[in-house]
Amino acid sequence: MHAWPASEVPALPGQGRDLRIHDSATGGLVTLAPGPVARIYVCGITPYDATHMGHAATYNAFDLVQRVWLDTKRQVHYVQNVTDVDDPLLERAQRDGVDWVALAEQETALFREDMTALRMLPPQHYIGAVEAIPGIVPLVERLRDQGAAYELEGDVYFSVESDPDFGKVSHLDAAAMRLLSAERGGDPDRSGKKNPLDPMLWMAARDGEPSWDGGSLGRGRPGWHIECVAIALDHLGMGFDVQGGGSDLVFPHHEMGASHAQVLTGEFPMAKAYVHAGMVALDGEKMSKSRGNLVFVSRLRRDGVDPAAIRLALLAHHYRRDWEWTDEVLPAAEARLGRWRAAVSRPDGPSADALVEEIREALANDLDAPAALLAVDRWAAAQQERGGTDITAPGLVSRAVDALLGVAL
Repeated sequence: MHAWPASEVPALPGQGRDLRIHDSATGGLVTLAPGPVARIYVCGITPYDATHMGHAATYNAFDLVQRVWLDTKRQVHYVQNVTDVDDPLLERAQRDGVDWVALAEQETALFREDMTALRMLPPQHYIGAVEAIPGIVPLVERLRDQGAAYELEGDVYFSVESDPDFGKVSHLDAAAMRLLSAERGGDPDRSGKKNPLDPMLWMAARDGEPSWDGGSLGRGRPGWHIECVAIALDHLGMGFDVQGGGSDLVFPHHEMGASHAQVLTGEFPMAKAYVHAGMVALDGEKMSKSRGNLVFVSRLRRDGVDPAAIRLALLAHHYRRDWEWTDEVLPAAEARLGRWRAAVSRPDGPSADALVEEIREALANDLDAPAALLAVDRWAAAQQERGGTDITAPGLVSRAVDALLGVAL
């Protein structure tokens, strides 16, 4: 599976700072100081509908992580998956009377278009669950052979009790885990499981559903968590720098994935930091495909909204906080974009050297994009009020806003 084209990231004078970011596993800020190559895995979409603002906000957060790292002169090895076979996708295809493969391809293509328009840097490896199956099957077989997995009516489950570090990502109690498991794709009430929380690794073939050769597992398809583990271990190895996604993935997805990987390798932890973006709401409820309360990136683009304004609307909210999309969000972003573009269109202006450092400092401080935006606002206001004589300033501001915030002026 191919990703989307990369936009050029302008070079800036000087060098950025190491990133301090919130780690869900420790509950506090950690300083990430990767080697020459920083490694990041971000969980991708299940492609049964278009990209909504909740998706866009999540991928925007991890795009900022990459831009901070690039500004420190590191290379970035970024991996993202696509869950291109899963119950919600099959259910939507059946509801709409379309082929599930065609639906997945259509929505993945639209996602790529949205990411390109929003200037999100693409992953080096963009891997679908289906193409990862040959690598998933041996991992499930290994877990079974290690005694960390068991069969139940042809399905294969992971035993959470096989990992002594289970629970160290989310720090939830068993009751909370069971509730979230039921809400987020698990089956804690299934009879015969050793532990209600045990997640499925391999689903035996069902009538009328797609299935693949699972070797000694029999025909079937992979569970959700093992998909990401197989892709991450294959392309990044253990102990990579950031495991990212929305806050709704802390449990069960990232908790279970960490346990799978730790039992498979005998190493801890799977990722040095578990970083999670907040949820975006509409009409008082989290934007979600199941509720249908969505603002689609593609629809805004079709309506003529500048993707740079969409991106500024996202950047105006700190990535970790839950926030609500209201009628005021987009007009405010469009007005800000207009002020910035007017400011950099002049032939000279106030020196921008301090501004570049302010943006760097804000982003290094747990991706504080709102603070970075306010710094640019102040420069633009000074440009409007009194101008300046530095002929390099407008160009430097344009390059900094592009390189660090992903907004083309």
